[in-house]
Amino acid sequence: MEILFDKDIKAAAPAFKVLLVEADVVNGPTNDALWNEICEAQKHIQETTTMELIRHRPAINATREVYKRCGKDPNRYRPSAEALCRRAVKGLDLYRTLSVIDLINLISMVTGHSIGGFDADKIVGNTLCLGVGKHGEPYEAIGRGELNIEGLPVYRDAVGGIGTPTSDNDRTKLSEDTRRLLMTVNLYGDDPEHDTAEVEAMTCRLLKEYASASNITVKQIEIDHESNRE
Repeated sequence: MEILFDKDIKAAAPAFKVLLVEADVVNGPTNDALWNEICEAQKHIQETTTMELIRHRPAINATREVYKRCGKDPNRYRPSAEALCRRAVKGLDLYRTLSVIDLINLISMVTGHSIGGFDADKIVGNTLCLGVGKHGEPYEAIGRGELNIEGLPVYRDAVGGIGTPTSDNDRTKLSEDTRRLLMTVNLYGDDPEHDTAEVEAMTCRLLKEYASASNITVKQIEIDHESNRE
């Protein structure tokens, strides 16, 4: 998969990087071992942070700042990592679903990076373009229905939007039938507590351990400010 960047996202997030992860997976129900890791991460967040401090975590704050530069209010449309951490601080359990979905939530909660998880076989074409949502652009968010993505960073395939930091699109969502995974670990800013190598290692470990992942590839892609895309 190739990632391109349009001029709007280049202006709003000039330092953006993405870890593009592809793998063959088995996406069954979440087992107790993975769920225990998630519960431990929730407990740690609840014990070490407050609701006010969540938005100041470096990775979450960087994502929120990009929302503002794109014209979106991050308090109304929270990045997914922030929403997960807020549930943890409140003592609310996450929903226990499928292994790949839940391990993505775990990585997001620990690192503060909002992560896209897609069934690669449902993506149309071999290129994704990261841009900014337009007024009236259709987008069916998973579990939320129609989402107003105007001003949100959005990945688009040949058909339309598939992922934002707030919610992924129902069209390319992960299911038990998913056999090929595409993940975008969206690095809107550096995290001094979790460098890129650590995030990559954590991702690969969890995929292998809980999703029987094979043929894993990881590429770090940065915005090329020399090229132009309208």
